[in-house]
Amino acid sequence: MIVDAHQHFWAPARGDYLWMARLGNSPIIRDVFPRHLRPHLERCGINRTVLVQAAATVEETEYMLGLADGTDFVAKVVGWIDFEDQNHRRHLERLAKHPKFSGVRPMIQDLPDAGWMHRPDVQWAYGAITDLDLTFDALGYPLHLDHFRRLFDRYPRMRTVIDHGMKPAIRDGAFDDWAKAMAVIARETPVFCKLSGLSTEARPGWTVETLKPYAQHIIDCFGPGRVMWGSDWPVVELNADYGSWWQAARAIAGTGAGSAEIFGGTAARFYRIA
Repeated sequence: MIVDAHQHFWAPARGDYLWMARLGNSPIIRDVFPRHLRPHLERCGINRTVLVQAAATVEETEYMLGLADGTDFVAKVVGWIDFEDQNHRRHLERLAKHPKFSGVRPMIQDLPDAGWMHRPDVQWAYGAITDLDLTFDALGYPLHLDHFRRLFDRYPRMRTVIDHGMKPAIRDGAFDDWAKAMAVIARETPVFCKLSGLSTEARPGWTVETLKPYAQHIIDCFGPGRVMWGSDWPVVELNADYGSWWQAARAIAGTGAGSAEIFGGTAARFYRIA
């Protein structure tokens, strides 16, 4: 089984994708539905996907679960709840009963306070995620790495995966500080990491050699058993396409036993995809 561990669907007319305003007339701001993704999956031989939230509303989570119910290849959904409202525990408990609901992703990268995740009023959410045995997708930038490490230390039982390798600034050639912080997290915490989003962080015209130091560092530090590939489609289209990122990741990861983990096994275990 080959798994795309990170993809999106959206309908901009729903009105809650506030981040889209920053992109102007970007071609990714269009209706994106399962029928648009299916040809990419078929070309690459991908069997199942993990659908990840793209709007900070509970309604977005309900919308995605509805799409997942009618889509054979969507195995799991990563949704959203309001960490700043403890009453949202009832939503988490309700959503946890859905067989395709896996967990949540707060959009930490978009928040002005880099240390938001440590606020006392949001700690209930990490406890609830852990108690309900759900997953937590950690979305941020390199500036969040130290904050996330403290969070991972505080909640070692929370099933956590870092999205997009924590978005290293590849376009600027920044490597050392990001690499050191990621190595520490890999060594000292049990969290997983997604091999996704790297082409978006590079300059246009990137090559496999551009991305390889970053991707290889993730694989070397976390090991194939804690790394999972994701397309980040259709965001990937900002600086690549589905096929070019797929081919680049395959070239970097190779074809050995570790590759089977990165392109399916790890995601299947982490997200509990049958």
